[in-house]
Amino acid sequence: MTNLINTTNVIAHDFEVNTNENLVIEIEEIMRLIPHRYPFLLIDRIEDVQLGHSAVGIKNVSINEWYFQGHFPDHPILPGVLIIEAMAQTAGALVTKTLLAEKGPEIVKADSNLVYFMSVEEAKFRKPVVPGDILRLKVIKERSRGPVWKFRGEAWVEGTLTDEAIFTAMIVDK
Repeated sequence: MTNLINTTNVIAHDFEVNTNENLVIEIEEIMRLIPHRYPFLLIDRIEDVQLGHSAVGIKNVSINEWYFQGHFPDHPILPGVLIIEAMAQTAGALVTKTLLAEKGPEIVKADSNLVYFMSVEEAKFRKPVVPGDILRLKVIKERSRGPVWKFRGEAWVEGTLTDEAIFTAMIVDK
């Protein structure tokens, strides 16, 4: 991975840029990096951020989530498509954070970008995710070219792989 910036910590327009590999992105910054909001913001925290490469999104699954009212209410499970969306939100925050570190907030305006799905491939739903689970969403960049980024995503609960997919998205100006 190329060195994105030379300094360890720089505060730039409410975004902390940190090249340490154990970088954590808390919910307040996630909401500055991606446009999603309740009830569709599906990640609570991002850990193990390696700018330009990978990150692990955290989703605390609660029975109070809106989708459990209609998605098998007598046997609630987190819909697989929302797990893929949570992977994509993790990747979107990683991409924006990476671009801010590479180009700076003068060039990259996080609040004026959107990320659109282009494709989802090889999606597999292996084990139900239920209320009380802590979902760990690992995303790894496979490649990027210009505004198009391709990721491999995996969802894990207590060391068990529950879901996986390869997805491609494009970053566009609003």
